[in-house]
Amino acid sequence: MKPRSGYTLPVFASASAIAALRYLHQEEVGEKVWLNLIEPAQRVEIEIEQVARIGVNQALAITRSDPGDNLDITRHTPVWAIVELKVSPENLQSVSPGEFKETESIGSKILIQGGEGVGKLIDQPGKSAIYQYAQRLLRENLAPLLKPEEQIIVTIILPEGRKLAQRTSNEAFGVVEGLSLLGTSGISQPLSAIGQLDVYLEELKLKARKFDTLVFCVGENGLDLAQQMGINPEQRVKTANWLGPMLVAAGVEKVKGILLFGYHGKLIKLAGGIFHTHHHLADGRLEILTAHLAQLGLATSILQQVFRSKTTEEALIYLRQFDQEHNTHWVEQVYRAIAAQIDERCSDYIRKHTQESVWVGSVLFDRDRSIIVKSENSRLLGNTI
Repeated sequence: MKPRSGYTLPVFASASAIAALRYLHQEEVGEKVWLNLIEPAQRVEIEIEQVARIGVNQALAITRSDPGDNLDITRHTPVWAIVELKVSPENLQSVSPGEFKETESIGSKILIQGGEGVGKLIDQPGKSAIYQYAQRLLRENLAPLLKPEEQIIVTIILPEGRKLAQRTSNEAFGVVEGLSLLGTSGISQPLSAIGQLDVYLEELKLKARKFDTLVFCVGENGLDLAQQMGINPEQRVKTANWLGPMLVAAGVEKVKGILLFGYHGKLIKLAGGIFHTHHHLADGRLEILTAHLAQLGLATSILQQVFRSKTTEEALIYLRQFDQEHNTHWVEQVYRAIAAQIDERCSDYIRKHTQESVWVGSVLFDRDRSIIVKSENSRLLGNTI
């Protein structure tokens, strides 16, 4: 059975906002509202769980996230939108700047802000993690509903966002205190669903007929970096978290070389023999990093600090600062060792399951998509791409 797609968080935030605004206009909201996804260009109906007036000019509406057949932590999480109506433009302009510290300007008539559970950007104090697609989706769906004299303030709240964010890599990418309203499309493709693996395997088979070397892009960040580096798109293969099955399939298809592109917090799991990298199934990242540092002889006090880090990104930042202060090169040494271990573990894994010898190289990058290390194997494979 083909895996079922769902919708991204911005869609449910927009549906809640639409319902709240229509309620303020004393319209009959009903159980569903229509909205335009923009990307792709189609209209869809989203179920509204609750809507109510909470002030003279304020209404709250609630939807519940449905990402489709994904292993997604936001499944069924409530998505709130509070819409406050400002009939007179002077009212909105007279609000003190402090009240809108978290606010993003969306045109002259719509202000959007992140409330509880919506992440904050570390490198842009006061700015919520409400990205371009979410802003556009809200603006283009709400603007046609406004009367000429109206302006609105939209506050998006994810009541479970702060708790759920602890199970993500958000902090590694500079987002704290909640989840991001992220994405470039309203459709949530079932990338982690079992059926999606068949799609990836078929893509691999087709490309293996044309090329001896393939580039495995682990996640959208890996794909983006590969694109930036000008790697032939015909050799790029998406893997999501299905690295084990994809490596084995490459062996079966007689691929000679595989170049892995991925965020270090993902690929480091391979150094520990974890071949399905979804956080629902296995972790061990800090344990793997700490073990490699111990093998290199780093002091116990430093090992303890690394092990206590919240994320591998935080540990990397700490090690970089330590290197700078003490004129050492621990980051270079440990990531070179980790990359070599990834290459070896992957080749062994393929050989174990297929009896085929496949040359594997790896490229690991940080949250800024800056390359931390290229393994020696990856340098050699680079000549074939």
